[in-house]
Amino acid sequence: MKRLITTGLLVSMTLTGAALADGHLPLKELPDVGDRDYWVPDEVNAEGKLEALQEVVGSAAQTFSGTQDAPIQIALIYPSADTSDFWARNYLALTKRLDELGIEYETTEFASRQIEHSLQSTYANQVEQDADLYDYVIFGPSELAIQADNIDKLSANEGFSTYVWAFHTPLKDLANQPDAWFDFSSAAGALTMCDYMIGRLGEGVTMAMNRGIPGITDNQRSGDFKSCVEEKAGWTTVYEHYGEYQREGGFEGTSLIMQAYPEATTIHNANTAMAMGSVEAQVAMGKEKDIFSTGWGGTGLELEAIRRGELDATPMRMGDDVGAATAEAIKADLEGRADELPFVFLGRITVAHDEMSVEEIDALEQEAFRFSGVGALER
Repeated sequence: MKRLITTGLLVSMTLTGAALADGHLPLKELPDVGDRDYWVPDEVNAEGKLEALQEVVGSAAQTFSGTQDAPIQIALIYPSADTSDFWARNYLALTKRLDELGIEYETTEFASRQIEHSLQSTYANQVEQDADLYDYVIFGPSELAIQADNIDKLSANEGFSTYVWAFHTPLKDLANQPDAWFDFSSAAGALTMCDYMIGRLGEGVTMAMNRGIPGITDNQRSGDFKSCVEEKAGWTTVYEHYGEYQREGGFEGTSLIMQAYPEATTIHNANTAMAMGSVEAQVAMGKEKDIFSTGWGGTGLELEAIRRGELDATPMRMGDDVGAATAEAIKADLEGRADELPFVFLGRITVAHDEMSVEEIDALEQEAFRFSGVGALER
């Protein structure tokens, strides 16, 4: 593990996540804590720390105050080979914010598709065995429960600090917690989307769903949304297709829905890839104007589909927040201020939709992708 001289102190690049987990989490308990095998952010974040980091991330960079004897080494293990540009954008946000902070770094990427769980395990083993090569490991699990053992193993290694991307629900049974979690709240996004959809479409809507992979993320993105619209507005769900977060799954699910469940006037898609497959199937059958379609995340591909009139709405993340917040966490760690960080960082979510003006969508896009740039990324 490399060490750096910062502001006159010798500081180890290890956060306190694992230490916090040893008998100190949760900081408080919500009423349903016993019904979950994970904690939610409000149970593990000290008051005010999340808001403080969100403010830092949304402000101009303040240069790193220390000095380095070598670039920090960052390993990224994530499903960046998928359609969603979430991973690529946050890589750009991470590196550009590090540039702004004046922190020297080198990165090594280990890419996979979201369904390639075994490949991620292979990468995690490789990085863990080569711990002396890295100072920080950023892990974007293919699915949280499936990769729990790898998160535990990486977090236990004292040779580097471990950050988890794209999840915000620390599992209670991890023997070793990562140093921090960075994500957008799928549950909060589902409720935001629920309120918008009820306001837009009203009560008694017949819906079908392209769900992802069974697990926490889909339970929140799809399950919480379904429960909300059914309970608040009497919606009916006629079919649920598990498309494994893949474009092909969205295409196949939507093709089946249009043929077997023509009464479904709304299709909920749990990520960008399935949303793109869904609208492709609708366009192929000339149905894109007849079905109200949603995406997830507000990626560049989704915004382009909204502008084309193929996708109708999406819960839009201020996408670059995760990468920028990770850069700020690294800076805080190097400066010996890790105790100022929230255990779980959450970015902001709003709804982008087809009734917005071009100027309104552009303004959202500029803010969300202030580091990675507007428009679809080249693949």
